[in-house]
Amino acid sequence: MSSKIYKAAVLFLGAIILGVIGYSSLFDFSFIDGLYMTIITITTVGFSEVNPLSDGAKLFTVFLILTSISIYGYLVAVVSEFFSNSNLMEELKKNKMVKKIQQLEGHTIVCGYGRNGRQAVSKLQNFKKSCVIIEKSPELLKEIEEEGFFYIEGDATDDDSLLEAGVKNAENLITALPSDADNLYVVLSARQLNSKMNIVSRANNESSQKKLKIAGADNVIMPDKLGGDHMASLVVTPDLVEFVNRISLDGESYANLEEISVEDLPSKYLNKSIRELDLRRTTGCSVIGFITGNGEYIINPSSDMILEPKSNLILLGRPDQIAKIKTLF
Repeated sequence: MSSKIYKAAVLFLGAIILGVIGYSSLFDFSFIDGLYMTIITITTVGFSEVNPLSDGAKLFTVFLILTSISIYGYLVAVVSEFFSNSNLMEELKKNKMVKKIQQLEGHTIVCGYGRNGRQAVSKLQNFKKSCVIIEKSPELLKEIEEEGFFYIEGDATDDDSLLEAGVKNAENLITALPSDADNLYVVLSARQLNSKMNIVSRANNESSQKKLKIAGADNVIMPDKLGGDHMASLVVTPDLVEFVNRISLDGESYANLEEISVEDLPSKYLNKSIRELDLRRTTGCSVIGFITGNGEYIINPSSDMILEPKSNLILLGRPDQIAKIKTLF
């Protein structure tokens, strides 16, 4: 709609320029007289002519009147349609949302709002993590808007959509499109636009996993395979699965696991041991995992493990204990 208004305005301005040039060059009017004649002709106000008009000038005036009336009618129709369809409010609302998206930092971009994308957004919302959804389906966009999520209407495989979603300032990207080829394209584009972000991709076929990894995905998830593994685990080790489900990450109200960066701790603990941190006594939480600065995962680390820079701690505790950690650190 904005392009139509722009087109109508350009046509209206063009009619004015045409009139001024016509009166000035064809009939020896001065610039001011030519502009005056053009304006009174286009607006049909009925003032008298500056000079007596020749037959040629009269024909040109008739042509200018007919042309300007057509353009003016088109402009009025476009503006009326713009306001009557409430497009103005929609445009303003979208522009406001786009500005907010451009101000986000450290957010997560979710490509596709299908079954997996919807679950990802729900999880992020539980942890109060800001996210932006890229979706092109009108039906899904309506649902996203009703939920009040930030979104970009477009194709996630298009670089412009990724840029509008703030990919350069994003910390994570989840691509959950139904096509492995589309997910591969998104991973390639996102990795080029932001080399530091964490990228998680969905895959349908095992043959796509390696390609997505090479393209730049940090993690590749196969939902169907995970579902089958989970169902088999419920048969083989049901109690273990139930226990893991109870300590799983379900959001701030029920979280039993928490990851904290060593660099977020008070500086006095840097290069100290886990024992010196003494989290068990101060918060009741236990350190069950350690991620080194090189990305190595250590399960049940020794209390002598040194809290080196760029490393992370995985903590286990009840929700109230997890909340205490967030208060202290």
